[in-house]
Parts: sequence; C-alpha cells; structure tokens
Amino acid sequence: MKWTDTYAIAAALYDKYPDVDPLSVRFTDLRRWVLELEGFDDLPERSGEKILEAIQAAWIEEAQ
Repeated sequence: MKWTDTYAIAAALYDKYPDVDPLSVRFTDLRRWVLELEGFDDLPERSGEKILEAIQAAWIEEAQ
C-alpha cells in the first residue's frame, strides 16, 4: 500500500483497531499506525495533513 491507497489503508486500520473512534485519533498517531501496517510500503515523508485527512475520512466511512 502507498499513502494514496486511502480506502485500503482505512480498511486495514478498521480491521486492526475496530474499537477506535477515528475522530479521536491524532494525526501523529494515525501516521505511525499507517507506517506500521502490514503491507504498507511507502516513504514516511510522503505523508501530509491532506493525505492523513483523506485516510481519516475513509476510516470514518468504513466504521459506519
């Protein structure tokens, strides 16, 4: 997965952290959690606020 694979990342986060409210996650934690996902293979410096917002929004959608 790459940073732009927002829906795949969101699904993986939902599977790994099913009891976490995505709205309560700080971007610093979200970034770290994405980097720790199995199958994630992208450079840490390619993340930014816009990408993290998109991942968070997709995770919220996945959790509903």
